[in-house]
Amino acid sequence: MIIYISLDMEGICGTYNWEQETKDRSSVIYAITKQMEYVVEGIRQSDKNHLISDIIIADSHSSGDNLPWSFSEKDSRISILSGSPRPYYMMPGFSEEIDRVFLIGYHAGTGAYQGNMDHTYSNRRVHRISVNDIPMNEAFLNTAYASCFKVPVVLVSGDACLKQEMLADDKMPWIEFIETKKAVSKFAALNYSAERVKIDTIEKVKNALKKDRAEYPLYHFQKPFSLKITFNSSSFADVAQMIPYSVRLDGRTLEFKADDYQIIFETMMAMITLTYTVNP
Repeated sequence: MIIYISLDMEGICGTYNWEQETKDRSSVIYAITKQMEYVVEGIRQSDKNHLISDIIIADSHSSGDNLPWSFSEKDSRISILSGSPRPYYMMPGFSEEIDRVFLIGYHAGTGAYQGNMDHTYSNRRVHRISVNDIPMNEAFLNTAYASCFKVPVVLVSGDACLKQEMLADDKMPWIEFIETKKAVSKFAALNYSAERVKIDTIEKVKNALKKDRAEYPLYHFQKPFSLKITFNSSSFADVAQMIPYSVRLDGRTLEFKADDYQIIFETMMAMITLTYTVNP
């Protein structure tokens, strides 16, 4: 049994502003490491601990260099996927062999009201992403990608705004959600105590490991799939339009259609990556 953990930063308790990464990076690394310790402890205390052979952690924030390799000393089953660039960015090395997915330290989608460090894949480059005209955050996009392999996402952690996005309108009512903080603004948050987050994390992880994989539904969209990305600058749309079969809808928006969500996901990654070749 393989547990796959996609690890981000903005939804980690103790973080509130990207400037922390330059002014006090050690505090960010500490917060990430502590909350991952809580996750591993929850796995160890779960009913299925004896069945779990591997814990794969995809370090998925920025350049993928946030969780130290020394963290693998916490449990011999841990492997850490680090570094960038890499295919599929936050979901690299994915396969049908994985039993279930945890999304740790995730955040609200771009433009969210009172979402701490809200964005969708790129704060500087992406204004909005939708699939079939449904506004997306990274958790939705990545969960749908996991569904291509019939693997469910069963647990998510992040701020109160992300919780509202995930659970509103019965989008993903089956997930266990670990609320880590409440945003006051984009760059300010009420961070909960370490003890509160630890207790909640251990409990929610144990709950997320009670059911068998087949008992969880999969999050997906109806075919055909329509990906729309509105960029922050027309220059970003100019280079992203180099992707074959993309259609320019206006100065900053592109649409791409396909019958395979994996192609949609790959195209989204390619479009965003191309924007890094030009200035706004």
